[in-house]
Amino acid sequence: MNTRCVWQQALNQLVERRADVLHVDLSRVRFVDVAGVTDPAVPARRLPEGQRTVLHRPPPQLPRTLAPLWPGMAAIEVAA
Repeated sequence: MNTRCVWQQALNQLVERRADVLHVDLSRVRFVDVAGVTDPAVPARRLPEGQRTVLHRPPPQLPRTLAPLWPGMAAIEVAA
């Protein structure tokens, strides 16, 4: 909870960039709750067609929770 506001701001700033692929390194993140999983999906819905966010090395619960909550969201890719 202490870092959620910073996390949301960073994600919102990221999607404002006009790169085809936006990379987020989550290798140092140890835990993400359901709200934290939802946070990258909300701004990713605003991405133009063909643009996507790649979440690198997320904690294990993130992809397990992301898939059922946001099925078929092409704007987010999880990379191990």
